[in-house]
Amino acid sequence: MARKTDIPPSYYGEPRKFDPGFRGPIHNRGCTDVVCCVVFVIFILGYIALGTVAWIHGDPRKVVYPTDSHGQFCGQQGTPNANKAILFYFNILQCANPAVLINLQCPTTQLCVSKCPDRFATYLDMQYNYRYNKSYWEYYRQFCKPGFDNPRKSVAQVLRDEDCPSMIVPSRPFLQRCFPDFITRNGTLTVANKTVFKDGLGKTRSVIDLRDAANRVTAMQQGVESGITSLLDAKEVGMKIFEDYANSWYWILIGLVITMVVSLAFILLLRFTAGVLLWLIIFGVIAVVGYGIWHCYWEFSTLRGKPYGDGDVTISDIGFQTDFRVYLQLSQTWLIFMISLSVIEAVIIIILIFLRRRVRIAIALLKEGSSFLASSGDAVYKVMSTPDKCVYANLTCDPETFSQTNVTKVCPGSQCTFAFYGGESLYHRYIFVLQLCNLLVFLWLVNFTNALGQCTLAGAFASYYWALRKPQDIPSCPLFSSFSRAVRYHTGSLAFGSLILAVVQMFRIVLEYLDHKLKGAHNAFARFLICCLKCCFWCLEHFIKFMNRNAYIMIAIYGKNFCTSAKDAFFLLMRNVVRVAVLDKVTDFLLFLGKVLISGSVGVLAFFFFTRKIPVIQEEVPSLNYYWVPLLTVIFGSYLIAHGFFNVYAMCVDTLFLCFLVDLEVNSGSAARPFYMSSTLRQILDKKNSKRRKDKRERGR
Repeated sequence: MARKTDIPPSYYGEPRKFDPGFRGPIHNRGCTDVVCCVVFVIFILGYIALGTVAWIHGDPRKVVYPTDSHGQFCGQQGTPNANKAILFYFNILQCANPAVLINLQCPTTQLCVSKCPDRFATYLDMQYNYRYNKSYWEYYRQFCKPGFDNPRKSVAQVLRDEDCPSMIVPSRPFLQRCFPDFITRNGTLTVANKTVFKDGLGKTRSVIDLRDAANRVTAMQQGVESGITSLLDAKEVGMKIFEDYANSWYWILIGLVITMVVSLAFILLLRFTAGVLLWLIIFGVIAVVGYGIWHCYWEFSTLRGKPYGDGDVTISDIGFQTDFRVYLQLSQTWLIFMISLSVIEAVIIIILIFLRRRVRIAIALLKEGSSFLASSGDAVYKVMSTPDKCVYANLTCDPETFSQTNVTKVCPGSQCTFAFYGGESLYHRYIFVLQLCNLLVFLWLVNFTNALGQCTLAGAFASYYWALRKPQDIPSCPLFSSFSRAVRYHTGSLAFGSLILAVVQMFRIVLEYLDHKLKGAHNAFARFLICCLKCCFWCLEHFIKFMNRNAYIMIAIYGKNFCTSAKDAFFLLMRNVVRVAVLDKVTDFLLFLGKVLISGSVGVLAFFFFTRKIPVIQEEVPSLNYYWVPLLTVIFGSYLIAHGFFNVYAMCVDTLFLCFLVDLEVNSGSAARPFYMSSTLRQILDKKNSKRRKDKRERGR
């Protein structure tokens, strides 16, 4: 279909505003979005000021080390607690009170100790045994206040003066705190093979009470309502995973280095054999997936043929298993694999059949692209009382003068206990708002950095596309020139687009936080509303990322402000919506196949290595609990590395794609307005440049 020499109107009734005489990125341009640039600089200065204030008021020890009832750090060098890195609760049963989650503090004395108790004992038992063996007191005194040395003191007086705990239970350090050493035996929760124990006050308590108290403490420390039993179930698996990483980290590193080398080699091969290599990737993926389908069918048929084997067992029958090899013995697993691979194979083949022309254009674009390559404040103490109706509960107090007040008379057993680090200053009152500002500016800076990189790359790639005679018309330092233009003229525009994206991402983080808090709620409507909002903001974020990316390309080329560039990019893409929906995504799909091929190849190599199926280096394989731990790490890390290499490539393709669309709209192939696209693209689209122009260009060479 012949093109008109004049610029036709768009589908939306607006004239196309691209300059027919355009010959590449504009050099004589002015500053854009200056107001946003000023605001951005002010926010950066405020971010520096906020960091300075946080540095002055902050103390990393308040995050790293637990604190006792007097606000002293456990395990901090240069203090009396230097060799006492674990926090011990005098009576952890008092932590079972639901008010713990509100007050964020357990109403019992907390002491720094060097090790946790390893036996059940009470103060009364210690006094009884002390008469026959002094060693009982030597052991028990480790968990009493420093300086206390009167084992004959009555229990009532000891508890009143908070000298010693009324009981100790076998414990292990967890989160730098002593928690009861829970063990599940035959489905029954026990501590040191006991289900009941004495609390030192004449009562017999159940281990379940200890579990409830431990749940409260872990919820208070982690900010989630996580059960201690689930933590204990995951503890063994976590230790084995950590051991696997310790034994195989260097092999994982070798696998990631191989990925870097393969990715670099892949990019270099695209430079010389882009067309052939991309078609090999496509048909290679089809062949690999086809083999996977056949192998899954063979495994499925073999297991189904067993008369009474594992083929009749379903995944739901065996539940969750840490050893994934168990699932490979089930016919249902291979059936799921076969169906999934069949769907993937069908999608790839359909894309190739119905979009084969678009695939050729995408490959041509790729070929052309391959030619250019919270811890601040002072200690705050509050009144902690076991009775829930104490009028002084949760009020601030001074531990130095607490004994002189009448609080202990009105509320017997109350204590002035360290609660948290904070204060009543203006800084502390608005610390939550400052944290939100800190998050916003952090997201803004991250997105601005990405925007600057994208705009810089877009300017360099556009310089290549709009060079009619390559490489004579390409600037000597296109990347540096593009970076200089972006920083000098368009800092405000890049900051504007980054701010929009940062605000949306901040809303997403807030929604994730609310969803996390509402997981235990029974309000189905609230959870449904949060889910809908999360979905909407996820779509909005990805749309803004897409528009920002194209707006930055237009900024790099034409030098206009963000809104104008975003509008021009939007209408350009909408006028070519079919090409955008198909061609651009086909290109992304081809790059995705490259990432999958690289990470999959390295993953297959890692699989054969960690499962000892390579005889030559079989003895070098480390002993592992779960071979899938390093395997999944290598696969995931390889994909991220390949993704990083291909991101630059993808930006190149996106820039060339927009230039390609502009080229189609403003040029006609005449002598005055020749196409700037490569000869391969012109041949696919059946476009030709005037022979007179071609001869003139040849004479110019």
